[in-house]
Amino acid sequence: METIKNLFRIGNGPSSSHTIAPGVAAAMVKQKNPNAAHFNVHLYGSLASTGIGHMTDKSIEKSLKPIQPKIFWHPDENLPEHPNGMRFEVLDDQNNILDEWIGYSIGGGAIREHGVIQKEPCVYEHGNFSKIMQTCASQGISLWEYVEIRESSTIWDFLDTVSETMFTAINRGLEAEGVLPGGLGVARKANVIWRKSYLTGENFLQRGKLPAYALAVAEENAAGNRIVTAPTCGAGGVLPAVLRYVSEQIPTTEIQILRAIATAGLIGNLIKHNASISGAEVGCQGEIGTACAMAAGAAVQLLGGSIRQIEYAAEMGLEHHLGLTCDPIGGLVQIPCIERNAFAANRALDCARYAIFSDGSHLVSFDEVVQVMKQTGHDLPSLYRETSCGGLAKMVKQGKY
Repeated sequence: METIKNLFRIGNGPSSSHTIAPGVAAAMVKQKNPNAAHFNVHLYGSLASTGIGHMTDKSIEKSLKPIQPKIFWHPDENLPEHPNGMRFEVLDDQNNILDEWIGYSIGGGAIREHGVIQKEPCVYEHGNFSKIMQTCASQGISLWEYVEIRESSTIWDFLDTVSETMFTAINRGLEAEGVLPGGLGVARKANVIWRKSYLTGENFLQRGKLPAYALAVAEENAAGNRIVTAPTCGAGGVLPAVLRYVSEQIPTTEIQILRAIATAGLIGNLIKHNASISGAEVGCQGEIGTACAMAAGAAVQLLGGSIRQIEYAAEMGLEHHLGLTCDPIGGLVQIPCIERNAFAANRALDCARYAIFSDGSHLVSFDEVVQVMKQTGHDLPSLYRETSCGGLAKMVKQGKY
């Protein structure tokens, strides 16, 4: 299993798979072909179906400047290895093809070249939670210590940057007001909810701050601003919100926050390794469900729970999002994506509390739920996997409400 550094990517929204990754791919193709005169870019499947709403074309154009590429959209055609397919044609000034690159955006900002089996350096020898728990128990170490052993102490400088970026996004989002770009007329709500929480009783103060933090990051993402994939851009508000909220409720140091992020990264990495975090591949359960599992596990650690309780909370966070579809209206990461961050943050904290109250014993393991999520995602019809052809997206297109 690869480093958690590949899970936490810092970049601009609104989508890790539809914005960040295509931009990275375009920059790579441009660097490889410095003498190119023109570029033709073909986008397939989910990238084509929701690419305009996700600003895929803008990301590619930015990476290929000053050359203005021709972009061709193929929403009804999929390349064989993943629903997010890309084909770049490199042309000379006579429109002769000099080079071609075919690849895929496989989720969380990662890309894979067609027909190439990528072998990332193996950082974690154990590929499931049960073996990691056994290892930690035999050595008397915690999950964050396991991460440090596998990644080396340099991981903390990286996670410090991740933490700073997460909390900066919350602060920006709490201050920002106005309508989000894209044409749906969605107004930012984080600032209003955060302020209103202070006008009510103590219970509402607690209930208002957590969703406000999640909305703040999700709205920053929808506006195309800088956030951290956790595990994706579209689900990037859940973990920061839970971390900030818990740290305000109990005494928490900066290093404890970093350790919680390390544990969250391990949980997300296990899901990415054994299933998928790509909405185009398994639906929103792979994005919001994973984010909820990561945040729930991190919260248990901050609350002083055991490894078994962390595993239980993460299992619940994913289990109770099984079957969640990805049907963004207009291909924008706004409805239902933004509110899902807020509700998943609440659910993550509920899972953490529930796990803390228990001794960590439960019937269905985290590893089993990950496999169920993977199969469920593959069983979902493609119109519910980030194509904006079904569900809420279809109803709005047809003017049903």
